[in-house]
Amino acid sequence: MKKLFLCLLISWQFVSTIAQPPATPDKIYGDLFRDVQMGKVFPDGKTFVDCVPKKNPKNIVADYNQQKGTPKFDLKQFVENNFEMPRTPQLNYITREKDVVMHIKNLWGVLRREPDTVVVGSSLLPLPNPYIVPGGRFREVYYWDSYFTMLGLMASGEGEMIENMVKNFAWMIEIYGHIPNGNRTYYLSRSQPPFFALMVDLLANLKNDSTYLTFMPALEKEYEFWMDGAAKLKTGQANRRVVKLNDTLVLNRYWDDYPFPRQEGYKEDVEIAERSGRDKKEMYTHLRAGAESGIDFSSRWFKDKKNLTTIMVTDMVPVDLNSLLYELEVVLAKCKFMAHDAQASADYARKAERRRVAIDKYCWNKTLKYYTDYNFRTRKISGVVTPAGMYPFCVYTKNLDYMSLLARQAAEQVKSKLLQPGGITASPFTTGQQWDAPNGWAPLEWMTIWGLDRCGQRELARDIAERWIKLNVDVFKRTGKMMEKYNVVDLNLEAGGGEYPSQDGFGWTNGVLLALINKYGLPK
Repeated sequence: MKKLFLCLLISWQFVSTIAQPPATPDKIYGDLFRDVQMGKVFPDGKTFVDCVPKKNPKNIVADYNQQKGTPKFDLKQFVENNFEMPRTPQLNYITREKDVVMHIKNLWGVLRREPDTVVVGSSLLPLPNPYIVPGGRFREVYYWDSYFTMLGLMASGEGEMIENMVKNFAWMIEIYGHIPNGNRTYYLSRSQPPFFALMVDLLANLKNDSTYLTFMPALEKEYEFWMDGAAKLKTGQANRRVVKLNDTLVLNRYWDDYPFPRQEGYKEDVEIAERSGRDKKEMYTHLRAGAESGIDFSSRWFKDKKNLTTIMVTDMVPVDLNSLLYELEVVLAKCKFMAHDAQASADYARKAERRRVAIDKYCWNKTLKYYTDYNFRTRKISGVVTPAGMYPFCVYTKNLDYMSLLARQAAEQVKSKLLQPGGITASPFTTGQQWDAPNGWAPLEWMTIWGLDRCGQRELARDIAERWIKLNVDVFKRTGKMMEKYNVVDLNLEAGGGEYPSQDGFGWTNGVLLALINKYGLPK
């Protein structure tokens, strides 16, 4: 009895400690934070916000305020004296296996993190269960990454880890009201593409349908987060993540509640806002919303399709986001049916159908014959073909014969605009941004392949899969690495662009590759 009481006490202390609104690095360290980030003390802006203080942060701040400006004061040395530097164990990702499947299965142990402990002044949001991180500079769990990682965990027979990760996400929804971008304090103001319902689907397939009832409260609470403010909107208005397009149709957008520079990209955001000549808070909101989209950054979000200074993410109704929320509504309808709540089940089913109608009305580009984003400010549909347009083909549950007809048309756009020797590009444009050509990314390959295969375009799905598998395996044989992203145009060059060097490890690449090898096999 005493042992049980002690366990409950420790658990209560863990939850109560972190349930308090956690302070972000800019609030904790003030001028020290800004001076380090703007002074580019570290090449990567994420380094300092991931540091762990060696003593009470208040004492560090007091020492800084006393010492700065004194002769021979060295800011970098001060940081190194007062903080533990975050580890980036990239060398550990290169192991001796010649077989890529065995390499990835062994990497799960390297990428595994045990339940966290609370550290005062650290930006890490502690999680109660083990989890898998992507690798490299990404030392924490990431929301949408984790679904694709789970595909590989399933192929590796790691069902317990999948369940632990789903439990962690449900726990974060309960504690913070949503799943943050990642388990860092500086990610709390935003989420990422809502793949939680698909994660629950995956776990239910591994276990049984009672999984839906177990996670129904978390699914409902996530839905409330994304739909917050919808009931009060008038036609043409937007609030947080919801947009009312006409009297009956509401769709969603990406958003972030904190209109200031991203803490992990502080200097970059300040400088791009200055260069843009636009309202700075507006720019910061667009940049942060781009981070919530996971597609940070891409010509998909640019007014001129070329320059980050023209970013307009919060003006867009993204087809991928709304497809994922359709899936969430479908899963909630199923949950409520299983819970013998027929009225709530019918309610969610109606919401899903209204969303499907809205996506088709506003995001099906009749000229291109492809799903694209919709700009609700200009009331114009985007003309940019990206893999996001394949999401409806992955999740729609009705009119599959009609969807197969649309998929034949969409396949032509994929072939003409995106298909390259190594797979598909993130967009048709080359801008220097990492989510544009010539780069290909595992999650976008998977969603495109899944959508094509599900809706009858199996030959093209197999072709893309085989190109991607071959590229991944060839790079592994040449370098011993699994990369975050790949150059799918020139197979001898590395992927580039963005705010940091291409990382290796790598969670979602590992997951998608194993799942594709399971379905299509290794290259001959």
